[in-house]
Amino acid sequence: MMIKHYFKGLLATGFLIGGGQAGAQSTTAPLTLTIDTRTTFQTIDNFSASDAWAGQFVGLWPDAKKDSIADWLFSLDTLADGSPKGIGLSMWRFNLGGGSTQQGDSSGIRDEWRRAESFIGADGQFDFNRQAGQQWFLKAAKQRGVPQFLIFLNSPPVQYTNNQKAYTQGGKCNIEPAVYGKVSDYIVRSIEGLQKKNGICIQYISPVNEPQWDWSDGGQEGNPYNNTQIAGLVRTLNDALVSRRLPAKILVTEAGHLKYLLRDEDKPGKGNQVQDLMDPTGANYIGGLKAVSNTIAGHSYFSTSPFRDAITLRQELARRVASVKGLSYWQSEYCILGDNGGEINGSRRDTGMQSALYVARTIHTDLAIANATAWQWWLSISPYNYKDGLVYIDKSKTGGQYQDSKLMWALGNYSRFIRPGMQRIAATLVSPDSTCLATAYKDVKTGTVVAVLINTARTTQTVQVNEHTGKAFTRARAYVTSPNKKLQPQSVNNTLLLEPESVTTLVIASPRKK
Repeated sequence: MMIKHYFKGLLATGFLIGGGQAGAQSTTAPLTLTIDTRTTFQTIDNFSASDAWAGQFVGLWPDAKKDSIADWLFSLDTLADGSPKGIGLSMWRFNLGGGSTQQGDSSGIRDEWRRAESFIGADGQFDFNRQAGQQWFLKAAKQRGVPQFLIFLNSPPVQYTNNQKAYTQGGKCNIEPAVYGKVSDYIVRSIEGLQKKNGICIQYISPVNEPQWDWSDGGQEGNPYNNTQIAGLVRTLNDALVSRRLPAKILVTEAGHLKYLLRDEDKPGKGNQVQDLMDPTGANYIGGLKAVSNTIAGHSYFSTSPFRDAITLRQELARRVASVKGLSYWQSEYCILGDNGGEINGSRRDTGMQSALYVARTIHTDLAIANATAWQWWLSISPYNYKDGLVYIDKSKTGGQYQDSKLMWALGNYSRFIRPGMQRIAATLVSPDSTCLATAYKDVKTGTVVAVLINTARTTQTVQVNEHTGKAFTRARAYVTSPNKKLQPQSVNNTLLLEPESVTTLVIASPRKK
């Protein structure tokens, strides 16, 4: 199916782009994007990806290869021709493993690359020389200016689980309340050890991942929880963080599907998480705890197609989050999984624009419709034949070939230019056939405006970019990701030419003060 067909039916939904209503216009006429800096929406926290699972090996590869990959992911530098060296992720997610790597084949996790090491050994002693490859990426991220770091657990340490494995049996939570304190102590001591060894401050902890799923097939580390169990673990971890005077905030709940943030559906006791956990009226309310981030997190898997349904779900989510004072929403994990209603299939690698455009559309809807304050990818480095990586590698522990993707550079159209603290602002793009989408953001300190435009059509689109006053913006520069470009810079006059099947970031400098 051609990419542009993904957007059929968009006008019928009354879809709002940055607060503006889509309307009718000739398909041959120039488009107009009107940016209103006075109308603001959410403040952006970060764009991110994780080190799972290949970071444990790639971090031990030869310097030239792993430095090149780190530059792609983290760097804000530019090359001699003015093009970006990397996509400038603003947060890095570190997988705090459950210890399946130390167990080897007896772990029950068949794929060695999906096991994860733990800092704690069978003797109960901590060794912060473990997870060496992952720690290399932590330091590489810090050296390249990444400002935020998060640690996440797919499973508690195997020493504390009921079956002594990093995955469960029968879909039951694999830890008892009696060991919440031990798990919390492990997390806190790991934070302290990482900071001491690498000089890195961990700002966020995600102790629970996709608690609705079964996690009993041995495909990777994982553990299910119901809301009561999540609340119990979080309260214990909160107390440990407060007593140690650590600044890290706890992120919940990394829901496996956005619908579980809103209702139980087929997972009694594991859904309706905004209400149950973050609304003061909820039975398991934890939002008021000192060390808990006033943020609810969910994953966009299986909710991106068909487009009409994706919009409806995100509209509902935005309304529900807005109803809880001070609460924000993070889209905290995504890659292309499943067949997505026949629009795109997650199997088989794609380093070209098909996946890049689909993901750009997903980022757009999560930011413009769900009002996400953060957007985070799953595998930064993948050895697999799926649409799950930003960088693809040979499945080699010691060093192999590696390849970037247009998907990575399309994410960079957002992550490199929309920095933490920037605000989304109104951006109304009148597009007759919904092949173009746009959002805009402003830096409240410098006045710089950034707009990201997606053109899914196979033809060039001409866009006039105006202020709300009707005046054209000046002093702008564009960065284009397309079939033959990777964030390539170009000068812009009063009109912007969107290349076929492209993602374009427009950086508009603030007016000079007189």
